[in-house]
This record gives sequence, C-alpha cells and structure tokens, in this order.
Amino acid sequence: MLYKLVALSTLAAIVAGELTNQAMANPSPTTVNPPSAARNYVVPVEVSPVTPSARPVASPEVSPTPEFTQSATPTSVRSGSTNRAATSKTDLVVLATDVQVVGASEELQQVVLKSIGTRAGGQTSQSQLDKDIAAILETGLFANARVTHSNQRDGWNVVYQVQPVVVRSLQLSGNQVLTPEVANNIFKPQLGQPASPAALRQGVEQLSKWYRDNGYILAQVLDIQSTPEGAIAIEVAEGLVGDINLRFLKPEGDTTEGRTREDYIKRELTLKPGEVFKVDVARQDLQKLYQLGLFDKVDISLNGDSRLVDVTYELTERPARAVNAGAGYDNDKGIFGTISYNDQNLGGVNQKLGVNLQFSRRDLQFEGNYGRPYQASNPDMPGYNVNAFRRRSVSQTFDNDVDLANGDDPREGQFGGGITFSKPVNEWDASVGLNYTRTSIRDGHGHVTPVDELGNPLSLSGTGVDDLITVSAGLARDKRDNPFNPTQGSLLRLSTEQSVPVGNGSILMNQVKANYSQYVPVDLLGGSQQEVLAFNVQGGTTIGDLPPYRAFNLGGQNSVRGYGTGDVASGRSYVLASAEYRIPLFKPIGAVLFADFATDLGSGDTVPGEPGVVRGKPGSGFGYGAGLRVNSPLGIIRADLGFNDQGDSRLQFGLGQRF
Repeated sequence: MLYKLVALSTLAAIVAGELTNQAMANPSPTTVNPPSAARNYVVPVEVSPVTPSARPVASPEVSPTPEFTQSATPTSVRSGSTNRAATSKTDLVVLATDVQVVGASEELQQVVLKSIGTRAGGQTSQSQLDKDIAAILETGLFANARVTHSNQRDGWNVVYQVQPVVVRSLQLSGNQVLTPEVANNIFKPQLGQPASPAALRQGVEQLSKWYRDNGYILAQVLDIQSTPEGAIAIEVAEGLVGDINLRFLKPEGDTTEGRTREDYIKRELTLKPGEVFKVDVARQDLQKLYQLGLFDKVDISLNGDSRLVDVTYELTERPARAVNAGAGYDNDKGIFGTISYNDQNLGGVNQKLGVNLQFSRRDLQFEGNYGRPYQASNPDMPGYNVNAFRRRSVSQTFDNDVDLANGDDPREGQFGGGITFSKPVNEWDASVGLNYTRTSIRDGHGHVTPVDELGNPLSLSGTGVDDLITVSAGLARDKRDNPFNPTQGSLLRLSTEQSVPVGNGSILMNQVKANYSQYVPVDLLGGSQQEVLAFNVQGGTTIGDLPPYRAFNLGGQNSVRGYGTGDVASGRSYVLASAEYRIPLFKPIGAVLFADFATDLGSGDTVPGEPGVVRGKPGSGFGYGAGLRVNSPLGIIRADLGFNDQGDSRLQFGLGQRF
C-alpha cells in the first residue's frame, strides 16, 4: 500500500492518526493515511518479552467487533448427562425452550450468546451443543465450558456453564519502541481479573493512542492469542523502515538526474534503515533538507505496510550555478564591466563558491567567498565561510542633503575579509567569526575626505580612514518550514560583535542585535493555496565607540518601505517592526499587503557628527502599501509600492522576501 507524506512549506501535522505536510511554495497538500486501525484484541499484563519479529506480511483485515483466537488446543469439554448424544447414531433435533449462561459476568454472557448457534425458541441438537462449546472456547475468553440440558414437555432447557480466563501475563512481539513498562501500565487494571472484552478493547485503543501521540503513525496491533492459563500475546507492527531512496524531479514532475550527491544527502538524514518510522523525525529531515538551500521542494513517499515500509525522498533542486557578464556606465566609474560566477552546490556536497568582479579604467572592485557547511555526518568538523572584498558605493549614512566640501556625495570605500565557523548546538546554530575591514570616506575622484561641508567628522579617527577588527558570535534557531518562502514556523537570531582597539581610530565598540520572525498560515479567502500572516520585530544597540558609517540606518526596501534608503534615521540604537499578509494569486505570482515602523529611540544625536540630525532625518517613520512577488528561477523577485507618513510614495524592488 502506498502512502504519501508532503513537507509544508510544515513538515505537517497529525490529526486522528494522519500526517499532513505542505510542500514549499504553496504546493497542494497531500495527506498520509496510516494503515487502518487494528482489530480489538484481548490484552493482559505482566510482560514476558518476546523476540520482536520484523518479517513483512500483509496487513490484517479489520474486524468491527473483537475477535479472539485460541492459541492452544481447546480444553476438553466436561460431559454432562445429556452429552452422550454426541456418540449416538441418531442426532435428535429438538426445540430449545430456554438458554442460560452461568459462571460469567453479564458482558461475558452476551459474548457466549453471540457465539453459540443455539437460540431460545429455535432448534438444537447434541451435535449443535458440541459446536457451541467449541465456539465458546474459540473466543479465547474462557478456560473451560460445559453444557447441560433438562427435558421439558416442549423441548430442552439448555444451560452453559463457563469458566472465564483470568488475565495473568502479557507477551509482546514485533515491538521495538513499545516497552513492556508502557504496555503493563496500560493493562495493569486488568491483572488478576476475568478477561473483559470492553476493558481489553479500551486498552488496545490506549495502546494505539500511545503510538499516535509519540509519532509512530504506521504502528498497528496485528493479532492477539490467548490460552486457558491466561497468557495473552500481542503482536504489533510498528512501521520498520526498509530502504531509503532518493528521487530527483524536474519542476514539472518528471524524473531527472540530480546534481547533489546521494551519499551526502543520506548522511545528513536522521531517519535510517532498520529504525521505526516516526513522523517527528521525518519532519525534521524535511526541514533540514530545505535548510540546505539546495531544493525548491521536498516530499516523502511511503511504500509498504505497517510491518516494513520503504521511504523515498522526492527532491526538486534549485538552480545552483550561474555565470553572468555585463557592462554599464555611471558618473563615478565611467564605462565599467562586470563578471560573476556563483555555485551554491560545488561538488554536489553543498559547498559554496562566489566570485564577483567589477572593473573600469578608474577602479577595480571584487567580492569572493568560499563556504563549506556543517555536516552532521562529521560532527567534529565545523562549517566555515571565508570571504574577501573591495568595494565602494554611495554612503547610506551620508546622503545627498549634506555634501562634501567640493560638492560631491560621500562614498564609502571598504576592503577586508574574514572567516566564520558554524556548528549546531542542540536546536541552535552557533557561529563565531573574525573580521577585518578598512573603511575610507572619499569623494568622486577617490580622494580621502575626513569631514563634510559642515565640518562634521565622517570617520571615528578624524582622518577619513578607520580600521575595524571584530570578533563576532551568533545564535540562530530556525523553525521555518521553508527558508526561502516560509508558510509557518519561526526564526530567531541573536548576535554580538566586539571590536579590538587597534589600527586607525583604535575603535572599542560592541554591537548587539536581535531579530525574530513568525509565520502563521491562515485561510481568510478560502483559496487552494496557503495564505500567510508574517511578522518581524528586530532591534539593536551600540555600546562604546561608534564610527558614524556604522550607525543603524533606517528606511528603504529592507526597512521602512515608502522611504528612501537610510532616510528615516541614523542612530546608535533602533527598533523595527513589520507585518505582511501574503496572498498567493496564481503560480508563480503572489500579492502582499504590508506595514513597517522604525525608530532610532532618540539616539540620533549620540552618533559622532550627528549625521541623522544634521541631514534632517525624522528619527522614526511609518510606511504601508502593497506589492507583488514572482517566484522565478533566480529566486523571489519583489516589487513594493509604499506610502510613508510624510506623504511620499516609492516603488521599490528587491530579491527574496522582505523577511
């Protein structure tokens, strides 16, 4: 039997034994239905462990009422005076004028009456009474049974005398995750009591609930056998994982050859052959595969039965390699050219290499990085990323309102590099890094300029050139179903960066930042694709020295939309809050309604040179509007039309979701 498990955009939820996961990018949800509930069985206590069995067999047929089977040869029938008819040559058929059951509770009396063929007011015979005794014993609920009859004018009064089985021991087979302690605790109230179908049925239901509550959605109770001595054996099947397979798919669903190495993927999976399938582990694997950043979509297919199931991960890879070249012109550089190469899956093991060059007659800029992520299969080796850069751009802190003495806009030139190591710690991803950056403020001709036209310093050293060496540390806890386009979950990031006071400026500072995002799936419009309410709040502060170009700049497409970049504030501290309502329209187009608010908490005048104050930045701002999202091969392209509380509006573009 084939079952399908799809990762949300959520690895998913368990409802009444069902697992539902949504695939990324708002796929149609697919539901995994575990095998139908097992029949109700007799189950006692005092566990005597039995070697688990993992042989694959077909799932049993479901019976709507309890079925009990006798594991040993039925106890011989104790004969009464009328039982001699069983050996007579003629089997006399008579009327059963009355039928009674003695020696058992009302519940067990009803079991007997339903098992026998003799009915009050109906016909019976000695051979039928013998069959009735066999049927009673075959229920597994009785250690002994006998029948007598007395002659009446119209027929026989029939009396069945039974001895119920007393529950004394419990044996488990096929179990790997179910412990004897759990089973004993469930069935303990029945120890030493006559077997009760209702109580035992309730125990089996509790056992099935225990499996469901612990994420073993394929587990079933398969069979129960009892003996007259009260030894009752329960056979369970828990959904043992057989083979783990990988299947790479094209976006349209056809099978293709994957670039990612299969041995690398399987090493990263927690679920292993020979283990019991658990929905929480499968969900974690789906999330882990998404977080690799290599796949647009990840599904799980289950093929088998409750005894043995093969697991197949269906993977749709993201475009990982890109080469671009171009040319342009601006007033600073004149004619320039660009070349870039980016590979997000170098060698098929998720290594990352990026090289970007921009060259002109006046300038050469570059940025390069190489990264190897942490691999769970090699826990002693942390992941790492190395980068180097040389870049120059118009400053976000020193905008057009205040120029340099020669009328040019200030440019920030930076070069340097660093290395960062990362490794998971429990549910957190931890990182530490060492970085060096030399920053220089220059005019359009490349000349270092220490002050603006008002005489305000543009660097901490006062020379226009600062050196900054920092040691950074961070923690991140990512519970999103999809890091690129989440529909549920949360992301929390905490970071600190401490400088070492050496070089120009001898800067001694510490910056602390926190960032939290929450994603809530909703169904306000009743569409087939998932709508999402997304919330983000972040903040930070700087302790000690603060170079003015390292102030927190608020406003722009990644801050308060409707404002230009850095137009809200340049402060020592900040708080930024955003909310979005994300609405899928039709693939690959979606719409967004948004609102943003940010403030520097009145810290603009504590930044050296007060760049925010002298440029008339308000210090706080609010923006709102609507936008479109296009899920393209390059990633999500966004366009937002924002309106701010100053009465202005802007159309702004970016890549990826705002948060």
